[in-house]
Amino acid sequence: MGRFTAIVLGSAAGGAFPQWNCRCPVCQLAWAGDARARPRTQASLAVSGGDGRWTLINASPDLGQQIRATPAMHPRETLRGSPIDAIVLTGAEIDQISGLVHVRESTPFALYATPASHAAIAGNSMFGAMTAVTRRAVNPGETFELAGGIVASLFTVPGKVPLYLEDGEPEIGVESAANVGVDLQCGGARLVFVPGAASVTPAMMQRFASADVILFDGTLFTDDEMQRSHTGVKTGRRMGHMPIDGEGGTLDTLASVRARRIFIHVNNTNPILIDGSPERATIEAAGWQVAEDGMEIVL
Repeated sequence: MGRFTAIVLGSAAGGAFPQWNCRCPVCQLAWAGDARARPRTQASLAVSGGDGRWTLINASPDLGQQIRATPAMHPRETLRGSPIDAIVLTGAEIDQISGLVHVRESTPFALYATPASHAAIAGNSMFGAMTAVTRRAVNPGETFELAGGIVASLFTVPGKVPLYLEDGEPEIGVESAANVGVDLQCGGARLVFVPGAASVTPAMMQRFASADVILFDGTLFTDDEMQRSHTGVKTGRRMGHMPIDGEGGTLDTLASVRARRIFIHVNNTNPILIDGSPERATIEAAGWQVAEDGMEIVL
């Protein structure tokens, strides 16, 4: 059996990078083909215990493109089939579940999610086309085994309900099964994946303390980034994402964590996407990396 391995299938936030309708300063560099601002698809991760089977964490709208771009995800040997054995969801936001329509062609896999996320999917008849899927409900705190001997668990993360389920002003920062992180352990190594977090709880800090790798919400560099760039009216915290910089931001909050730390789910407006930018230098000086599509992490 091989090593516990993770591949970043996509590293950007919803809308990908560059976003299809955006000419913010960061996107302009990508549209122009500037090598400092490489395009990225929407956030998703693949993990394997080394036996040739893979589990996806979230199914982004770009999943078909991500599979084609990643040789480890290609079908092999049989006429029809896939090394993708399961998909685990951290929520039911559009950019976490809409890629499920790319894997509806009768090849079986298991879908692990909280009851809340399963209910959101069941409420949309389009997903009824996934006739070969075994749906497995997992409550936060329960452990379950994935292919290759990976032991997984979901844990609540402060956030909010999916945008399309908001009714008026949603409660921000509440811990519920609508927004979870994934803890993955295999061969003595531990990877924690948190693509969206409104804040960090003491329980999360305790979990991070024993992790080897953390992939964490890097949506916005500053809380008012979209307001200042005139690309949106909401702050990051209103969207359920703590900022990277500033008081109470991720750099400050997770400064004591010794694991390898990687920002993922990075919004198209975020200047850490630009190689050599002052903001990139700031996060690198603090010991962080920025995820890129195709990044391979061997634990």
